[in-house]
Amino acid sequence: MSVVGSLIFCNYCGNLLNSHSSSSHIECDVCLQKYPKSSFENLKVITQSSEDAFPSKLKSNRSLVKTTLKKDELDEGATIKEKCPKCGNEEMQYHTLQLRSADEGATVFYTCTKCQYRFRTNN
Repeated sequence: MSVVGSLIFCNYCGNLLNSHSSSSHIECDVCLQKYPKSSFENLKVITQSSEDAFPSKLKSNRSLVKTTLKKDELDEGATIKEKCPKCGNEEMQYHTLQLRSADEGATVFYTCTKCQYRFRTNN
């Protein structure tokens, strides 16, 4: 029987119990209360964190991050020499957005200046 990794607390003092003992019981290091290991054989621990359990500066600013674009915002961008895969035009406009997590590359949106063909790539 193994209760390794389970969070078992003493019913008397609330101390976290050390379940790594080789004996047939678990003893509290604080109040010396003993519990038979057999009473934990069918132990099932379910935990759930509330939405505000781990506040952070980044999480609090999440509401400030713009997640949708207006149609006219897709039309703006810098013009570069890039061949359009649809019509072969040599110029396209592009802009980038950080749509994925911060440790991943940005998404690049391209628009052909001639046929208005649009596509995106993830860097």
